Amino acid sequence: MLGALALAACATTTLRTAWFDSSYAGGPFKRILVVGVTGAIADRRVFEDMFAQMLTAAGGQGIPGYQFIPDAASASEPAFNEGVAKSGADGLLLVRLLGVDQHTQVSTIMVPATYGPYGAVWGPMWYAVPNVQQYQTANVETTLFEVKGHRPVWSATTETLNPTSVATETPGFAKLIIGQLAARSLLPPAK
Repeated sequence: MLGALALAACATTTLRTAWFDSSYAGGPFKRILVVGVTGAIADRRVFEDMFAQMLTAAGGQGIPGYQFIPDAASASEPAFNEGVAKSGADGLLLVRLLGVDQHTQVSTIMVPATYGPYGAVWGPMWYAVPNVQQYQTANVETTLFEVKGHRPVWSATTETLNPTSVATETPGFAKLIIGQLAARSLLPPAK
């Protein structure tokens, strides 16, 4: 059990669910506007800049959303749509944090105990000791929209174990999402 938790702690972001519109025939998206919907402006900019750079390195052109939609979390629908149109993007990647859950796992482990300098008369004794571990999971929903038709083409939910900061978690998250988009031929081939 402890080994499984140690391995889980090494994996940061995992794909929980994914959906793809199998009727989509528009080909790969060349320019994708990356919009992180959050209240923290600094976190949003860090996320969008990093994700857009990785998207560009993967073959598409990533555009940070804050350049065209200054306050995505509270923008009206007309203002949001105007920003998307001004960006010239053919795809919109909308990323929003669904929540961060706190988990507590309680188990029992056996530990050896000895009496005196030479141990117990009959060898080491074993005692049950409670083992309490706490961890967090950040749940994120990511949806790729076709700008022209305002329709979702791909969507997924991910889970990040024990997130530390946006700057630390974005590279692994972006790599996972970009890999999924590339696997569905929604990005141009890498150059």
